[in-house]
Amino acid sequence: MDIDFNIANFIDELDNNCSKVQKKKFLKGEVITTYIAKRHQLCILLTGEADLVRYDFNGNRTIVEHLSNNDIFGEIFYNVNTNNELFVEAKEDCYVLFFIYEDIKQKCKRGCNFHEKFLLNMPDLFLSEINDLNMRIELLSKRTIRDKLLGYFNIISSRTISKTFTLPFSLTDLADYLSIDRSAMMRELKILKEEGFIEKSGNRITLLY
Repeated sequence: MDIDFNIANFIDELDNNCSKVQKKKFLKGEVITTYIAKRHQLCILLTGEADLVRYDFNGNRTIVEHLSNNDIFGEIFYNVNTNNELFVEAKEDCYVLFFIYEDIKQKCKRGCNFHEKFLLNMPDLFLSEINDLNMRIELLSKRTIRDKLLGYFNIISSRTISKTFTLPFSLTDLADYLSIDRSAMMRELKILKEEGFIEKSGNRITLLY
């Protein structure tokens, strides 16, 4: 998440003063939340990493979104239906803040000013989420495995401001995120390496173009 205001101070204030927010810890591998229609839950990932995962009717797994520190997520961003259940799974130990979207409009008995600050900065928070969703749509719209891989590598390189970076996924999870067959993806990675587009050591990638 890349936003203008001080997210650390903002979270510390609502965590310690807002009566309508809950802070919970989750261990690696635990389900942080499921998306249920009409619950309108909003969450902020304070520490750790997590994946938003969809399982379709046939049990096929897709990583919809990868979440890291200070990312905002919740079912208000998605149209949930019973044939496509969504889960947020902890990839490592995590702390998460939970609150209900409708509660933002109601002031706390403690008189915290979280709601005022949240409403003021909500466009920045939501814009970051919208940009991430648009990025994923752009990746999935690419026609070939090569284009998807290079498109994703370019995004990570821009974010880290480096030609060398470590993927936030295992290779299996990367295939699930890009909605491609893992074996076909591994073949394409080998070809990209042989043709001099990338260097690869485990999950560490260096762009050579």
